[in-house]
Amino acid sequence: MGVCGFHGSILAPMGCSGNNASPPGPAYAPGAENVDPISAASAAEIDPRIIATIPGFDAPFFQAGLAGYSDPAMRIIARRHGCPCCVTEALLDRTLLAGGKGFAKADLGEIADNVPGGNEDHPLIGQLMGSDPDEMAAAAVKMIEQGKRHPRAYTALARRESAHVFQPADALARTFAAIDVNLACPVKKIKSKARGGHWLREPEGAIEILRAVRAALPRHVPTTLKIRRGSDESPDAERNFFRIFDAAYELGYAWATVHGRTVEQKYVGPSKWTFLRDLVRARPDRIIFGSGDVWNAHDLFRMLAYTGVHAASVARGCIGNPWIFRQARQMMAGRPPAAPTIAEQRQVLREHFELSAAVNGEVGAGLLMRKFGIRFAAHHPEAEAVRLRFIACSTTAEWEKVLEEFYSEEPIGATVSAD
Repeated sequence: MGVCGFHGSILAPMGCSGNNASPPGPAYAPGAENVDPISAASAAEIDPRIIATIPGFDAPFFQAGLAGYSDPAMRIIARRHGCPCCVTEALLDRTLLAGGKGFAKADLGEIADNVPGGNEDHPLIGQLMGSDPDEMAAAAVKMIEQGKRHPRAYTALARRESAHVFQPADALARTFAAIDVNLACPVKKIKSKARGGHWLREPEGAIEILRAVRAALPRHVPTTLKIRRGSDESPDAERNFFRIFDAAYELGYAWATVHGRTVEQKYVGPSKWTFLRDLVRARPDRIIFGSGDVWNAHDLFRMLAYTGVHAASVARGCIGNPWIFRQARQMMAGRPPAAPTIAEQRQVLREHFELSAAVNGEVGAGLLMRKFGIRFAAHHPEAEAVRLRFIACSTTAEWEKVLEEFYSEEPIGATVSAD
């Protein structure tokens, strides 16, 4: 039997980018079908401790970091539809210290200066992943300080060649609202070194990383954790999870987002909401967020009601579907969730491409937005025809042509369910 009696509940049979993932389906949550999402939405509220930690985080849901997707363009579109908080994709510590492109895309100063609407991209949580405690700590400092120092200063910090003096907060116009340590992504090891979810097999090493990041930042900068429920289904994996999970709170981490799949599962098979439910019951004093199999606004409130988590992470369910956040707020206000009209879809498709071009350049946007177009097409009555046309797009003009052909007017009887 596991630490909380979770082991033994058998669940039915995407690196971080979502490759090799199961198609959308329900979580492993016996009895969840009896949860009324409308009633659950009316009862949902944000824990005041969350707002106190990150002002502006005013609803019990948020957009997760999605590798290859959640750049500033996607985040800004989500915010315009009611998303209260976003997380960057997992950024490698060494890439950040080397000044790689990942930092430029997540850097609030660069975004606000160069991207129309960039000032909207807050509160933003910066997510870090890596293999070395000192490098993770130095990368966290660089993210919070927005790279104000010379790049070599952060490298020296990672090598413990200099004493760290934190940049005064009042000197930073914009910065990350928190630093999130990723111990969840099922990426491959680098030269046998653990990173992401592989740390669940090495709990003491994981705790060293958590300790180093927390110690490197001043107390007013929150730290949070993303973690999976275990490396696999074994009792040892469950014990490792609790060793890391409990240590994070003891070290001062504000909350943990717990993914209901194991590292071994990657993104295949259902997320285990029963684990999340039992975890909340076992640790009632802690803020816990849930992740896994939230595909629409109804799922979001089913997760909250079934598991008792304080907020739901929306990941693959919001790709090409920013309306999930608007629908969630509508449901909390006692209104039915409204599916996007063709006119609303056209506006978002145009805005998203323009933002993506500002972030990635037109060529980069043309490549990236194909992936989004495939998912956006699902909302259109002629979904397959629209999907095929978006796949062929590579320029703004081609994107606009698809909008002209398929989104110029409301098709007769066009209705797309919000669930």
